[in-house]
Amino acid sequence: MCLYKPSIRSSSLEMENRVLLLFSLSLSLSLSLLLLLDLSSAQKPGFVSLDCGGKVNFTDELGLSWTPDDTFMFGETSNISVANETRKQYMTLRHFPADLRKYCYTLNVISRTRYLLRATFLYGNFDSNNVYPKFDLSFGATHWSTIVISDAYTIEVRELIFLASGSTVSVCLSNATTGQPFISTLELRQFNGSIYYQQFEEQFYLSVSARINFGADSDIPIRYPDDPFDRIWESDSLKKANYLVDVAAGTEKVSTRLPIDVNRDEVPPVKVMQTAVVGNNGSLTYRLNLDGFPGFGWAVTYFAEIEDLGPDESRKFRLVLPGSPEVSKAVVNIEENAQGKNRLYEPGLTNISLPFVLSFRFGKTSDSSRGPLLNAMEINKYLEKNDGSLDGRVIASAISQYSSADWAQEGGDPCLPVPWSWLQCSSDPQPRIVSILLSKKNLTGNIPTDLTKLTGLLELWLDGNLLTGPIPDFTGCVDLKIIHLENNQLTGGLPSSLTNLPNLRELYVQNNMLSGTVPSGLLSKNLALNYSGNINLHKGSRKGSYINVIIGSSVGAAVLLLATIISCLFMHKGKRRYYEQDHIVSLPAQKLVSSKSGDPTEAAHCFNFSEIEDATNKLERKIGSGGFGVVYYGKVKDGKEIAVKVLTSDSYQGKREFSNEVTLLSRIHHRNLVQFLGYCREEGKSMLVYEFMHNGTLKEHLYGPLTRGRSINWIKRLEIAEDAAKGIEYLHTGCVPAIIHRDLKSSNILLDKHMRAKVSDFGLSKLAVDGASHVSSIVRGTVGYLDPEYYISQQLTDKSDVYSFGVILLELISGQEAISNESFGVNCRNIVQWAKLHIESGDIQGIIDPSLHDEYDIQSMWKIAEKALMCVQPHGHMRPSMSEVLKEIQDAMSIEREAETVREGNSDGISRNSLHSSMNMGSLDLGGTDNYLSIDESIAQPAAR
Repeated sequence: MCLYKPSIRSSSLEMENRVLLLFSLSLSLSLSLLLLLDLSSAQKPGFVSLDCGGKVNFTDELGLSWTPDDTFMFGETSNISVANETRKQYMTLRHFPADLRKYCYTLNVISRTRYLLRATFLYGNFDSNNVYPKFDLSFGATHWSTIVISDAYTIEVRELIFLASGSTVSVCLSNATTGQPFISTLELRQFNGSIYYQQFEEQFYLSVSARINFGADSDIPIRYPDDPFDRIWESDSLKKANYLVDVAAGTEKVSTRLPIDVNRDEVPPVKVMQTAVVGNNGSLTYRLNLDGFPGFGWAVTYFAEIEDLGPDESRKFRLVLPGSPEVSKAVVNIEENAQGKNRLYEPGLTNISLPFVLSFRFGKTSDSSRGPLLNAMEINKYLEKNDGSLDGRVIASAISQYSSADWAQEGGDPCLPVPWSWLQCSSDPQPRIVSILLSKKNLTGNIPTDLTKLTGLLELWLDGNLLTGPIPDFTGCVDLKIIHLENNQLTGGLPSSLTNLPNLRELYVQNNMLSGTVPSGLLSKNLALNYSGNINLHKGSRKGSYINVIIGSSVGAAVLLLATIISCLFMHKGKRRYYEQDHIVSLPAQKLVSSKSGDPTEAAHCFNFSEIEDATNKLERKIGSGGFGVVYYGKVKDGKEIAVKVLTSDSYQGKREFSNEVTLLSRIHHRNLVQFLGYCREEGKSMLVYEFMHNGTLKEHLYGPLTRGRSINWIKRLEIAEDAAKGIEYLHTGCVPAIIHRDLKSSNILLDKHMRAKVSDFGLSKLAVDGASHVSSIVRGTVGYLDPEYYISQQLTDKSDVYSFGVILLELISGQEAISNESFGVNCRNIVQWAKLHIESGDIQGIIDPSLHDEYDIQSMWKIAEKALMCVQPHGHMRPSMSEVLKEIQDAMSIEREAETVREGNSDGISRNSLHSSMNMGSLDLGGTDNYLSIDESIAQPAAR
């Protein structure tokens, strides 16, 4: 039933006002009664609101009933106090040890019903350590999100929409990287009917990325009771990280008090639909940072015509998504599509590839008299479900008799995303349990027969308990290698079925109450067998068999021990090989063979000191200096110009960096790395010889002596960024093992005579260890470019280089130094803080180098600025790879060159920025599906929902 039908014009304005007044009073009374009903009830049906760490039940100012999680037996509770935060549920939290366990909440649900799940996290420095936590959040077996706390006083929110497949769901915290896992609130909201139905819901959840109320009259979000499902509709007036950062000129807010018919699929709140933004200049343009993207998503816009249009007026517009002409064909006419004024029209794209930074525009058609209008928008990312371990139900049944034990209450999937602390799993996509480790857990009763159904089981450790009854038949566990049942109270015989386990290598059943005869098949197997301490269990008639088995197993154990010692020695040697990278490696006075090809002709040349003196005229012309020493210009006999770097001293660090650079440069060759020509170690001096780079360093061209009013333009800066990114990408992906530069900065990017950029200075570089996620390393680098996560953890990864490169991108945009006491104001210590403050508030003009004189395309500038911010995220896993950064730079170059073509072909004085803004509003890539979900592309079309 419609809340309101389109009005018919009355001849009497007074009558119309009277009807409106009566309707408003009626609606107000109805809402008041509903609110009173909600406030009077203990809890709205289908709603669960857990106050984590709380102690008492209470009802908040919205009428929602909160329950403490005091029945949860794990973790500890803490009280916190955050300025301006008065909500009771955010004054406590529950935190957990930073160990290998996962800690799960189990919530009751109704199968085949859709829900919204919300978890929130407010750190509040509960541990008084100011160590911002980072940990994983999972939903059942599916990794949901990594929680990264970067501000002690900001609430992190995660929301998930799911279709329940059983009677319970679990939410788990685990894998603390820094600090302790913690949680502030956990909320469950039941939906009705087909709301949020999507055809992939059996395989995917919806992870909420954005839910925006456009034209909101305040910063306060709209939620319950205005939204009966307690969705949180954020105001578009907020300016914050991962939210709206740019709004088109001419955008104005409009609103109405008239009711809106929202009786459609997702039923947005009437209050949300009563406000909107309109583009009086003919367009609405937004840039939106999407949490969790890039990836495939579900996107819906909400429209209602809330302005009065004259008889000859119309409002028609298109959604313009750059790179997606098919999407951009559909024309929206709200009143016509919704079949009336003040009625909801809900077009959406239920399968679309979206980037992290989404640029979109609504532009009016040529035959429209009014600009576009937008009320609300929702964007969710498809999160692929993990079905979990194949042994989940079996192990749950097996341990059901021990449900009160601490170890049996970890919850969630037994294997994913991390296994329970007392078992181990295979690495398959749907893992199997391979080890049960329940030694000395006070287990009583019979050995659970369900354990025999774990077909992938390799090890079973049940020793040191109080188990009774017989040993079950493990024939179904054909891969079992190790069984430890010693020191229990087991009775009956030793089953002959154990002889049918072809891979059995250890069987320990000593100190039980077993009886009968040891099966001869066990005595003849190559098996470590111990059945002593069972006074009624005998080895049978084969004399000496038991002794032979023990001797055999002892010899086998000795061989195994010897193999282990040898293996450890080899491992130690391998580790030492990497360890020596941080120590002096003596270099022979001969050619070094490049490890890339093994071809001696590609090896670094060993120069004689006399050659160096001749080439440099006895080190006459100094062209640079640094902490390493001095660089001199030279020219060898064949006319090739060279740069000779001479270490200032024969210090330990100098020798190490010298040896490190020779070792590395002898094995790498790339057009965007400064060419290494050779070295010299004579006369007590250590020297490195490179090709000469005629145009100095990037730093000198941005804010050094080479600027002097002739700054390099934006397209050239992009080309330099591309060159440098290619060089770094080669180090990360083209070398085996990969090389981490560790000291990227604008003074280490050199420019040749053609202004092509090359990366230099590998004195601090490290080889990545194959198969390792990081290299433990003493922190080295340059202040202003140094990765803060590397500084804290001393664990070096390729993402440390990405951070440094992000700083360089900010330098290219701004022409500012990485560290400055004068340029960034009193609140910012470095370029990252300063640039982030401007970019996230939408003020990119505030950081652009004035020497560029507006000769750039604003969209290419935005693209680089946003990628730079992603590069300097506080945690490495949040940063892109160098390959992703390189692609973004190349996209920005394409935009800039296209804009240059437009500028050169248009001399009519039209603003370059405004012209391009009407043509290309972002970088939405709808074609790149290789890295995303495999959903049928044919349905990625707009459709009225």
